[in-house]
This record gives sequence, structure tokens and C-alpha cells, in this order.
Amino acid sequence: MRAALLALMLATPAAGETLTAEIGRAGIAATEARLAALPAPADDERFALGGLRFLSALEQSFQIRWQNGMTDRTGLLPLLRLTVPDNPAPQAFDPGAVAAIFTAADARLEAARAALDPIAATSEFGLEVNLGDLWFDINSNTTRDPGEDLLEIAGPALMGWRWEERAPGTPAPVIRFDAADAAWLTAYAHALQAVSQMVLAYDPTEPLTRILTTRAALEQYGPLPLDAYLGMESDGLGTIDLIALILATLEQQPDAARMAVARDHLMSAIAANRDFWARVGAETDNAAEWLPNARQTSALGLALPEGTAESWQAVLADGEALLKGEKLAPYWRAGAGGGINIAKLFSEPRPAPLAGWVQGWAALPYLEAGPLVSAENWSRFESLAGGEPMLLALWFN
Repeated sequence: MRAALLALMLATPAAGETLTAEIGRAGIAATEARLAALPAPADDERFALGGLRFLSALEQSFQIRWQNGMTDRTGLLPLLRLTVPDNPAPQAFDPGAVAAIFTAADARLEAARAALDPIAATSEFGLEVNLGDLWFDINSNTTRDPGEDLLEIAGPALMGWRWEERAPGTPAPVIRFDAADAAWLTAYAHALQAVSQMVLAYDPTEPLTRILTTRAALEQYGPLPLDAYLGMESDGLGTIDLIALILATLEQQPDAARMAVARDHLMSAIAANRDFWARVGAETDNAAEWLPNARQTSALGLALPEGTAESWQAVLADGEALLKGEKLAPYWRAGAGGGINIAKLFSEPRPAPLAGWVQGWAALPYLEAGPLVSAENWSRFESLAGGEPMLLALWFN
């Protein structure tokens, strides 16, 4: 009874409380539950619901990682990359944890897009969010603990070198999200769903089980040698284990249906990204922008040089041409007359042994004659990005 009463109190906004302050007090899950129960939400509430469901995908990934002791940033994929606080007493590691992270994320991101879909491009809503109010309940205790703030976890990814060089006591950025940002968030959800589907297509659970079982058997004969890369003992998977996991996972037969869905999500991400740039390009205000046009400034303190948006669209056009099979990706052992049909990697997926891709036998089923995509558009974007092309690419999605 007390737990139910506490949950009700957390889910009910205080008099005069802003939505961003409610998130800071009650957290993502409670605020999302309140918004989801609204019979006729306004567009700002729809955006907030979609944004909270997006953030809950991250929160769930952090919670699964924390429970299983996956708290470092050795992961090579989104949802496995960011550092989370160490768990002093993690449960026995579940080999299915990685698949569980991406399964949960895919469902939450689908729900996020469902909340965003009804928002029209012409909607004039504005929703102010103080990034300092956002936090993740990483240890699932419904309390905001040290190390759980969004900016502590994602500040470097959001702001690059500016995060480390900011003055002490600098206020957290306040963003005014609008209809353009709804398209941006939709694109990002599609992109992360594409990653989720590809991971699940090459489900790492069995290889991970095999590697952990082998590691435990080896440890019966005494401590394992120092980690080949870190030069120290590793409590979890060592560098050799991680390399073996990647290679063994890619050597499996992927799920063709999931790979097809991943391609569809990538195509939808590109379409939504184009929609975003069309919407933001038409804006004439300059009000606490998230991702600005060339005449605006982001509330994060970033400004885009003239032509950056157009250059990024050219990069996306190359990506779309690859996904459609209209252009081919260069292959290092083939001449300029042929390349890899990326579309077939999704429509006709096969195991991807590293030796086969290095030597060529695994590449042959996808190798064909045709026009190659060039590095020209990426190089142009890179030159405009001022030394931060990967940061901007992640921001732009």
C-alpha cells in the first residue's frame, strides 16, 4: 500500500511544477506513466512522452548493464558505450544480457515513435527542458544517486571537448524542443532500432556463453595472464575474449528477417532526417535550439558553418544509394570497376568470417560491377565539421 501511494505521489506533478522539474523529482518512468495516461495530450506532451520513452530505452540498458556488472565503456555499440557507476555486488553475469538490452531498446523506441507520429510538421509547440533535470535510475532504487545524471554520463558525447573545458558551476543547458526536433528524435529512434535489429540478427548469446564457460574452465588452472591490451587483470571479459566474441558472433548465420527490418529502419532514419532538416531550415527564430540551422545557435554552445546541413544531406544520400544498391562500396582487393553491394548484405545476409572478408571469399557473393560511392561528400562534411566530424555525425544521426 505504501509503495502504491508513493508511486502515485511521484507520478502527480506538484502545483505549478514544470515538466522538466517533474522529471528531475520523479524520474523518467513515473513521468512517462503520467503522460501515457493522458486522454488527449497536447503536442508538447506527445513530444515529452516520446522523448521519455527514448530515454527509457537508455535507462533500461543502463539498468541491465548495472545488474550484470557491465559498467565500463569497452562496448563498441550504442547502448553499451557510455560509462555507468560500478555495481559493488552485481549478479552472476547473464550471457543473454546483451540481447536483452537490444530487445528492450527496440520495444521502447517503437513506443517512442508511436508517441511522436501524430505531431504535425506545422505544429507550433515549444517544450523547454533543462538537461540538468534529466537522470537515469541506473540502480532501480527510484532515488537520484551520484553518477546518474544525464550530463555526467553523456556530457562528453553531447559536447565533445567543450564538456571538459567548461567553467566550474556552468549552468546546465536549457533546450526548447519543437516540431523539427520531433523529426530528429524519430530519425534517431529508427537508427538505434536498426542497430538493435542487427545485433539481434547476429545474436551474441551463444558465443558469449561459450566464451564465458571457456574462461571459467581456464581459471581453474590459476589466474589468467594479464590482459593483452590493458596490461592488467580483467574482472570481466578481457581483450582476447572480446575479440573472440566479435569474431564468433559474426561467423553465425544471421536472421534474415531482422536484417531486412534493420535496412528498413535505416531508410526510415534517412527520410526522417531529411524531414528534420527541411523543418529546421525553415525556422526564423533562435530560441534555445537543440540542433540549429546556419542562422541559429545551439543551446549547447555549438554553431554550424554555412553549408553543413547540405553537406550532411549529401552524406546521407550516399548512404541511401548504398542501401538501395544504386552505388557500391569499394572493396580493398577489387579495382575501381567493382565493389560491395551493401543492399545485399541486408537482403541476403550470410556469416561474416573475418578471414573471408580479408582474403575475399566472403565478399564474392556481394561483389559486382557498378558505380562506387566516393569519399568526396564525407570529406567535404569533415572539412566543415572543424575536426569533429564523428561528434557531429552522432548528433545529426
